[in-house]
Amino acid sequence: MYHGLREEFDIVEVVLEDKPSALGMLRHRARKLGVIQTLGQFGFILYSRLLVRASRSRIEQLLHRHGLSDAPIPAQVIRRVASANGRGVADRLRRQAPQAVVVNGTRILSKKLLMAVDAPFINTHMGITPAYRGVHGGYWALANNDRAHCGVTVHLVDAGVDTGGILYQAIIAPEVDDNFATYPILQLVQGLSLMKAALRDAATGRLAPRVGEGPSRQWYHPGLLGYWKTRLRQGVK
Repeated sequence: MYHGLREEFDIVEVVLEDKPSALGMLRHRARKLGVIQTLGQFGFILYSRLLVRASRSRIEQLLHRHGLSDAPIPAQVIRRVASANGRGVADRLRRQAPQAVVVNGTRILSKKLLMAVDAPFINTHMGITPAYRGVHGGYWALANNDRAHCGVTVHLVDAGVDTGGILYQAIIAPEVDDNFATYPILQLVQGLSLMKAALRDAATGRLAPRVGEGPSRQWYHPGLLGYWKTRLRQGVK
């Protein structure tokens, strides 16, 4: 996302927050979803890391095909923080007074942070909202035989989970060589062009968010057993 935007837009700073504790995440999930489901998700997370390694050739092929770069972000533009919701982040935003704040892969942002500056917070969500909020929306759409909603959404960020006003959406078309590890690359390709359009709109005061229609659901990681059942029965990798 950084390399795709930097040639057209003036990126003042990239705030990278520390990853939440894996143990803390598991405890939270267990309280919310139950121990059995959480253990299944944890097993799949471990498996998905192996899948990424096994899919490296396909990932590199897609990056080359679409002119994307996964090179490290230059250290001089990075500011590392424990949490994006920390007071220091809000203070820096006020000083920088950005026209827009691009959000990518963060935890849920607090209402206080979102109100810190008079600028839109814009997120690229890897799924079509509101039907596929949460994580891995492209995979879940395929698993539900819902290819018409296998895609990506660029939306305004509010205090909910992917519930902000929709700016742009696009559908992806996975090929036979694609799988859980490469769907996000296909979504990034589409999402990058949508984000550019949204930032141009923000710069000219033409943002036009709309409310999502239809069923709304938040999705989580698949469990390892469920993933393999879906893969064997439906061929969704």
